[in-house]
Order: sequence, then structure tokens, then C-alpha cells
Amino acid sequence: MTSRFTELTVDCRDPERLAAFWCEVLDFKVIDRGEHKVEIGSWVPTVEEVRARQMPPTVVFIQVPEGRSGKNRLHLDVSPIDGGTDAEVTRLLALGATRADVGQGTGHNWVVMADPEGNEFCVLRSLAPQE
Repeated sequence: MTSRFTELTVDCRDPERLAAFWCEVLDFKVIDRGEHKVEIGSWVPTVEEVRARQMPPTVVFIQVPEGRSGKNRLHLDVSPIDGGTDAEVTRLLALGATRADVGQGTGHNWVVMADPEGNEFCVLRSLAPQE
């Protein structure tokens, strides 16, 4: 018997706003909504498909009353697939992300950012084909 990683859950104040932001970042769509929650993904999971193979997890945003406190112990890393890292950082800033300082220092090939509720994530090297 095994398990599958099927969802990543993010506690937040405004699930709709955060889901909309991450849909734009990841080119996901809303696949489920409920009271105080929004689930996004690149596919709509079925039991059969999950059992058959590893599939990308969905992201679920759950509304909680308290705000974030302290540095995240878990964060997402994203890699641009259509352009360079600098262009992606510019795009994400336009979507409402901010640059973040979590003590990472300088000289790295990744950029630490925060989503509209302050959750850190990293933009890694580009996976776009080199011309």
C-alpha cells in the first residue's frame, strides 16, 4: 500500500485572491470551490488517474482567521518555461508578488519572492530552451 502527494494546502486570509494569483503564476485553473476554500490545478484529479501514476498535486487555499507569522517552513519553487528568470520576476511583480529577503544573501541563481499574502516562494533558473 502506498500514498500519493495529491494536494498542497495553504492557509490564508483570502482564498479567492491567492488562488487567482497562483492560477496566473502557474497557468492553473480553479477546479473546485467550497465555503472558505478554493482548489486550483493543471488537471482535475480522479481516483483512477491518481492510482495509475504520479500526477502533479493541486493547491488548496483554505481561509483561516489568523495571519501568517514568521518565515515559511515550506515553500514553492517555480521555474520559468517560456523565458528568462529576470522576465519572469518582472511578470510576477506585475501580478502582485514582491521581492523577499529571508536572509538568503546575494550571488544566488534564484530570486526569493512573496505572494500577495507574504508566503515566500523562489523563482529558479529558466527551463526555456536556450537560443
